Amino acid sequence: MNKAVILLSRKTLYDDGSIVQVRVWSVAAPVPPSEHGYKYSLFYGRAGERMVGYDNEKGKGDHKHIRGREVPIRFETIEQLIDQFFADVAAVREGRL
Repeated sequence: MNKAVILLSRKTLYDDGSIVQVRVWSVAAPVPPSEHGYKYSLFYGRAGERMVGYDNEKGKGDHKHIRGREVPIRFETIEQLIDQFFADVAAVREGRL
């Protein structure tokens, strides 16, 4: 049986009560309809409120959630994806999104 291997798991708590949680796994087969070998869940929010989220849920593919809106995204590299997530987090924290 092929299992997912955790590559990154990090949780950061901010003074205002919000959190960032980043989890990335290497998977033996892509999570359809994604075509890459990663499963990921990137979250920024507060208790009961997701303000920014990136994931590749089975059946939905690569997408992000920004303040309640779900938007498809193009996956290039896991590094680029994480960078874009943190750029969106910064934009929300600064009131630009």
